[in-house]
Amino acid sequence: MSAFAADTSKLVLPGDITLEQATRVIEAAKAKAKQTDTLMNIAVVDAGGNLKAFARMEGAFLGSVDISIGKAKTARLFNMPTKDLGALAQVGQPLYGIEVTNRGLVIFGGGELLRDKSGTIIGAVGVSGSSVENDMAVAQAGAAGL
Repeated sequence: MSAFAADTSKLVLPGDITLEQATRVIEAAKAKAKQTDTLMNIAVVDAGGNLKAFARMEGAFLGSVDISIGKAKTARLFNMPTKDLGALAQVGQPLYGIEVTNRGLVIFGGGELLRDKSGTIIGAVGVSGSSVENDMAVAQAGAAGL
């Protein structure tokens, strides 16, 4: 048996998002984006903050590719929606300046945690391409699609 034909059950960490789950998140987010007539970049990261799946809707801003991935990674790194981290990072707040750490964080809305049925964090979704409010709505729809 070659290394490529190995039993993958021994290669997958428990508590991590599967490709099937990540695809469901993206499909739910795309449906919400279409409903709100927006063009989005949608990124899903795994429990370790690594990119698992990505979709760029036709016509979505190229500049939002990295932002969507950054939102997903930021949400996972700090185990909270990016909107919540952003509130803590304002002038006079305890995490002011955090966005310049970790090679840059994205601290405005559009990054949401993904949890399994037991509540365990298995990844995060990040969305970018429209207003912060639309990005948050699409990210939340993606998370709900899990």
